[in-house]
Amino acid sequence: MALLPKVTCSLFPVTYSLFPSILYNLVANKFYDCFMNIGILYTGGTIGSVQGPDGLYPLDTVGFQKAFDENILPIIQSQYPDCTIGYIDIGFGPNNSTLDSTNLQPQDWCTIAIAILEAYDSYESFIVLHGTDTMAWTASILSFLMTGLDSDGNYNALLSKPLVVTGSQLPLFVEKADSSYTVRFNTDALQNVCGAVTSCCEGVPEVCLYFDSTLMRGNRTVKTNASEFKAFSTPNYPNIGEYGLDFDVDNKVVRPLPTDPSLALSVKGEPAYDALSAQLTYINDNINSITILPFSAFPAYYDVSADPNTSVLGDMLAACINQGVDGLILESYGAGNFPSGNPDTPENGAIYKVLDEADNNGTVIVDCTQVLSGIVNSQTYAAGSWLSQVGAVGAYDMTPIAAATKLTYLKLLAKYYNWDQYKIKELMMTNLVGEIMDVNVLDARGEGFLAPGETIMALDGTAILTNEPGQGPVLTGTSLEEPFVFLEDPSSAKLPGQLHMQEDGQLIFYDRDNQAVYQAGGEPDPDTRSSKLILEGETTDGGTKLYIENYGKEPFYIYPEQSDAKGKNKSQGKGKKK
Repeated sequence: MALLPKVTCSLFPVTYSLFPSILYNLVANKFYDCFMNIGILYTGGTIGSVQGPDGLYPLDTVGFQKAFDENILPIIQSQYPDCTIGYIDIGFGPNNSTLDSTNLQPQDWCTIAIAILEAYDSYESFIVLHGTDTMAWTASILSFLMTGLDSDGNYNALLSKPLVVTGSQLPLFVEKADSSYTVRFNTDALQNVCGAVTSCCEGVPEVCLYFDSTLMRGNRTVKTNASEFKAFSTPNYPNIGEYGLDFDVDNKVVRPLPTDPSLALSVKGEPAYDALSAQLTYINDNINSITILPFSAFPAYYDVSADPNTSVLGDMLAACINQGVDGLILESYGAGNFPSGNPDTPENGAIYKVLDEADNNGTVIVDCTQVLSGIVNSQTYAAGSWLSQVGAVGAYDMTPIAAATKLTYLKLLAKYYNWDQYKIKELMMTNLVGEIMDVNVLDARGEGFLAPGETIMALDGTAILTNEPGQGPVLTGTSLEEPFVFLEDPSSAKLPGQLHMQEDGQLIFYDRDNQAVYQAGGEPDPDTRSSKLILEGETTDGGTKLYIENYGKEPFYIYPEQSDAKGKNKSQGKGKKK
């Protein structure tokens, strides 16, 4: 193979080959056949900037497209001959210009989303070229803006095509003496563009961020390095794909396509498209009326001897909230601890009183953490447990950026559908587009099982299903007089085991010898598109209930057990109260 003439460029993950493509395919051991028409939205940022007398400045749309066609398109088509590139014209502000992402404001997110939706039928995938300062914010909010919800909070429109956001730490082009442009030496921009194109060709149907040979879920990203090419990461979620010699996608962590084809975005006039179009129009018209405030905890003075107690943090929060804050993202310490203003009696603390009043007046409070990785559990320490008393909801493993953009989206939909505060909080803790761990759901399309010691919990906190190592699955709750256990005789099973929600609609508990010792769900259904075990709490309609939801079928109730006379299946009599 060394005799074959080829030139390898280390600036990007493709190879220029001087020998026939069939030989290249044999060498690479991977054949890419990408017939995609990719729509590119150029918003500005470092990737489209060139050096001027006063520093870097962004090329205008026409200049960027010309430079891209002359320099980058031939590289893309050397790898993907049948791939075509189109441009979706987009501009910001009264001058319809490009934008440094530092100056981005919420309505600009809507401008991007609407442009993608209007061009949805014209392209098979989309790439948004964006500055890095607020790239994680845009990638996060787009995952929500491209998702339609109905008045009950259920999906009515879902993204069905790849949407990749990327940019760079160094510009893509250098301006030559004759005012034409060439590719800059040793820039990450070329790698990121080529990687974003390959990501589109892989067909991952969600909003992703591609950077430094890594494809990440957009609403899980944070910028973690300002001066190196590896600028973004997803501390609480695995990478979706990585580019080495080949591009490898971990399909286990990719969000599946819509189970109901009618929910997939398609063309204007179809229900999903029209529903999302109406929703986006409303959000665009009203987004400037919503203010979500991230607020970080820091050591500050408070006085518990004063009557009432005083606190610098409390005064700062009150000043912000009094300006009309609709939502508050607390960036707490550690596992979700936020100072109350009074360590011994939190309810007397100035911060406690400010947040309690804010919750009563309709401000939604979300408890996140300053720590990059880990899960928020404010109940771990007394210093954080008081937050639930003032109505705060936990963010679990959601980033503060995702929490802020999600709350912006939900607050606007609350106006659109006249939702109450409880509905917003419920949806904040619900996994909508992969931004948060499943809290009250065991989804066959996800990890799909509870290991020993693991739990799912009702969103209102009133019920918990635990896979007890010595008992198997046990349901407890404030409305249950006694625990509901799945195994009639735990001593007869070889514990511990795992509780699996299977794709065929079966909920099965396997002991450590992989023997099925509990089964629920009726007859296995190979045609089931989506199976979930869902736990709802005491405050929901009908009270505490645990049931299997199969797409297009009646729920299968495990608790409370319902008789056949009511037309519901039972879990074959194996569950019992203890």
